[in-house]
Amino acid sequence: MALNIERFQPEGMNIRMSGGKPSYSHVVTVSGSGKIVYTAGQLARDADGNCVGKGDMRAQMEQTFQNLDRCLKAAGATWAHVVKTNTFVTDFDEFQKCADIRMRYLGVATPTSTTVGVTRLAGPDFMIEIEAVAVVNS
Repeated sequence: MALNIERFQPEGMNIRMSGGKPSYSHVVTVSGSGKIVYTAGQLARDADGNCVGKGDMRAQMEQTFQNLDRCLKAAGATWAHVVKTNTFVTDFDEFQKCADIRMRYLGVATPTSTTVGVTRLAGPDFMIEIEAVAVVNS
């Protein structure tokens, strides 16, 4: 049986829009056979472990999504397979200014999404951490 991913917005729910498209889905259902891919929370670390874009949410978000992209590809997944993200930010106002970066990656999937403001991440210079769950046909 092929994997079926259905994304929808229940009636009566507010739908946050970005660039004329929903920023996320309120509900995603998965049925059929496939594999689930979980990524660890990704930070704005380069290949040497250094923080990219200290004090710059846009640069950090771009690096974080590049890291997630590498993780997904390594597991045989694409952004279209992503069904859930959890995002942790130290500055929600700055995060909201970067919706275009998020939509460039997640707009193809509109996964369910949770964003939480935190006081600190794994190091004092990190401003954003994102983890993702994807589902891929087996």
